Amino acid sequence: MATFSITVESTTNSAIKKFQANEFLVNHNSYEFKNIDEAGNSPLAQQLFYLPFVKTVYIAQNFVAIEKYNIVEWIDIQDEVANQIEDFLNDNGVIIIEDIAAKKIPVTVYAEATPNPSTLKFVANKKLVTAPFEFKTIDDTKEAPLAKALFSFPFVKEVFMDENYVSVQKYEIADWDEVVTETREFIRNFIHEGKEIVTAAQLQTPKEVEAKAEIAFEGLDDISKEIVNIIEEYVKPAVASDGGNIMFKSYDKKTQNVAVVLQGACSGCPSSTFTLKNGIENMLKQMLPGKINMVEAING
Repeated sequence: MATFSITVESTTNSAIKKFQANEFLVNHNSYEFKNIDEAGNSPLAQQLFYLPFVKTVYIAQNFVAIEKYNIVEWIDIQDEVANQIEDFLNDNGVIIIEDIAAKKIPVTVYAEATPNPSTLKFVANKKLVTAPFEFKTIDDTKEAPLAKALFSFPFVKEVFMDENYVSVQKYEIADWDEVVTETREFIRNFIHEGKEIVTAAQLQTPKEVEAKAEIAFEGLDDISKEIVNIIEEYVKPAVASDGGNIMFKSYDKKTQNVAVVLQGACSGCPSSTFTLKNGIENMLKQMLPGKINMVEAING
C-alpha cells in the first residue's frame, strides 16, 4: 500500500495553493467544490471545508488545490493543511465516492468536420483539459501522453486539444475515410481507460487558467484590451466550434497592425486563414474605427 506524502506548490493566484501528492488520488476525472454541500461525494473535501478559511476545493489526478478566504495567510497555515491532507490519505480516507449513475455513462467520442479538410475534431462527452494545448511534433508531447500516442500514427501531422475535444491534422498519405474510425476508437479507448491526457505538471485548475489570463490582460494597452475582448466575445466561440483556437499576439500603435495566432483546425489551412484574417480585420475596423490598419494571421 502506497504511503502518501504531500508537498505545497504555489500557483499564479496568490489565494490558491496546490497540495501535490506523490501518488494518484483520482482517475482522469477532476472535481471542483465551492461549499460543503457540493462536496457530498468527497469526504476529503468535506473535511477541508471544516477549516474556516477554505473557499473552494479542487481535486485532480494527483493534487488538491485550495482557494482560501483572505482571513489568513498561506504561509501561516499551508504546512498544517498539507499534514491534514497527508494524514487523511494515509488513514485510508475516501477521496471521492464515485456516483453509481455516472459510472454507467460510457465514454463517447464522435468525429466532426472542420473548415480545414486535413483536420477532424474528435469530441468527447467529458472534459479533457482546462486550457488549450497545441503539438506540432512528437517532441512537443513530453507532458501530453494522449498527443504522444496519436503521433505514433504515421498520418498524424499535428494535434490540438481544448476543453472536451482533440483536433487531429493529417498528412496527405491517408484519407480521413480510411482512418477516421481507427482514430476515433483510439481516442475513446485512451480516455475510457483513465489514462493521463496531459501530465499532472501541466494540469491547471480553472481558476489558475483564469488568473494567468487576467495577468496577461492587465499588462496590455487599452486598444489591445479592446481587441482581446472583441476576439473573445465574437471570434473565439465560432473558431472553437470548428476545432481551432485564436490568440491575440500583438498590436503595434504606430502601424496599427494586429497579429493573431491560429491554432488547431485553423492553422495551416489557407482558406480558413484567409477567411479569418479578413473577417477579423473587417470586424475590428468597424468596431474600432481609425485604430486598425490590418490583421496578420500567423499559424501557431
